[in-house]
Amino acid sequence: MWPPSGSAKMTKFQTTLRQFPDLPPITGMRLGGASARIWYRGRKDLMLAVFDRSVPVAGVFTRSTTASPAVVWGRSILAGGRARALVVNSGNANAWTGAAGVEAVHHVVRSTADMVRCPVRQVFVSSTGVIGEVLDASKITKALPRLCRQISPNNWKAAAKSIMTTDTFPKGATRSVIVNGRVVTINGIAKGSGMIAPSMATMLAYIFTDARVPSKLLQGMLVTANKKSFNSITVDGDTSTSDTVMAFATGAIPLGFRPIGLMDPRLVEFRVALDSLTRELAQKIVSDGEGASKFISISVRGAASSMAARGIAFSIANSPLVKTAIAGSDPNWGRIIMAIGQAEEKINKDKLVLRIGSFPITEAGGVRADYDEGRVAEYMKGAEIDIDVDVGVGRGRATVWTCDLTHRYIAINADYRS
Repeated sequence: MWPPSGSAKMTKFQTTLRQFPDLPPITGMRLGGASARIWYRGRKDLMLAVFDRSVPVAGVFTRSTTASPAVVWGRSILAGGRARALVVNSGNANAWTGAAGVEAVHHVVRSTADMVRCPVRQVFVSSTGVIGEVLDASKITKALPRLCRQISPNNWKAAAKSIMTTDTFPKGATRSVIVNGRVVTINGIAKGSGMIAPSMATMLAYIFTDARVPSKLLQGMLVTANKKSFNSITVDGDTSTSDTVMAFATGAIPLGFRPIGLMDPRLVEFRVALDSLTRELAQKIVSDGEGASKFISISVRGAASSMAARGIAFSIANSPLVKTAIAGSDPNWGRIIMAIGQAEEKINKDKLVLRIGSFPITEAGGVRADYDEGRVAEYMKGAEIDIDVDVGVGRGRATVWTCDLTHRYIAINADYRS
């Protein structure tokens, strides 16, 4: 259950994040989820999306040097820029499984390509779950024909549920936007709860639109959106072997113009909608951090550069000392100061201002004379915590999102394979 027993009550914002929205159909595709009994019993663990024709595709993948065979396969075919099917299984990451893991991917890809009658290099796959266990591809290939008969344009929630591992709720988001007088839709689903740290994408997320967008342009927009969303979250500082974010454009809605590039002003509304959708999905992941009871927003201003600001923000967000203090509603602001220094970025000690919520804590290199720890402690009992830091040296700024670190996180991960 979330939040854990004895934790802060969920805010309206957090409650909204946990709700699965009504995602409209995307013309030109069908999807769904089913049980293949890969690892779990009595729950969906296999997702399939099929496009009516080959469509433009974009993707970003984990930078981990122990990436799974599914990620290696996706990287190798992404340059083709086209997709006809997507297969995702949960319960087994099929990572660090040697030649058997590679063959499992190829087996699934070949079977799917035969089933939908497309080239193998238009079939993308993802796997998430336990690392080091060889994936029994036959379970997937046996379940796929039945699932293929069941998929429809409306099975978004079933698809989202099928890619969950330790997630406590399915994650989805949708946007409708007018581009050049045409109404286009963007839908997205994601999974992620633990092993979340930004080294590309930090989990699995799949985005679909009916807009007619070429793959090169879609790739550029996805990379930009990813940096501001999935690459701006952390739960535990660990990067998965399977991290994948992909976008597919069915082209059912022609835009009526040929985009001249990523910054074409006629695409502003679409880019804003994509950024907003990915940010919502990223925040849903943080709100579902394993054992989390609090949603934490960390904003850093006045840094030497945006990169320096991100480094400071992530140093705070990934600090176990900071995260456990917040879990205990302890206003131990010294831990935040420690994490700022740990980032080894330029700061002005005399100008550095730390705020927790609306309460300023520091000035002139020390604690403020009017600092009231009791009021800050009361604020920290809440379920949404804002930390704001101005390091006083430049104009760089960044915002990242994280969650607290509770006893429940240990329990979940100690029992993960049980």
